[in-house]
Amino acid sequence: MKQYKTCAIRGAISLSENSKQEISSSVVELLNKIVKENMLNNDDIISAIFTMTEDLNAEFPAKAARTHMGWNEVSMICARELAVKDSLPMCIRVLIHINTLMDKKDIKHVYLRDAANLRPDIAR
Repeated sequence: MKQYKTCAIRGAISLSENSKQEISSSVVELLNKIVKENMLNNDDIISAIFTMTEDLNAEFPAKAARTHMGWNEVSMICARELAVKDSLPMCIRVLIHINTLMDKKDIKHVYLRDAANLRPDIAR
């Protein structure tokens, strides 16, 4: 019998503007893609850590996850991404911890829009 294990999924998306609507819709787009690619349901998700670059501050990404994804029982936190010189601006990143039967090698990480340049080796 297979055993559940805890794994992590990475993802990121770039935005075109700093607005509540753009942050919310981009977070939902990213999370929907991660959920679909990894065949997740809400009970699989343990926690999520969101980071945003310093040029984004109009909305909390976790609010979009709760409001639009139904992640009311998921522990989440939002943080500021390090301001590294020449890093991708207007970017939201996420690290999602899940319970799964999948092996780590089968996890599908999702990088959308210009964020695909962050990890071209695994971008979807």
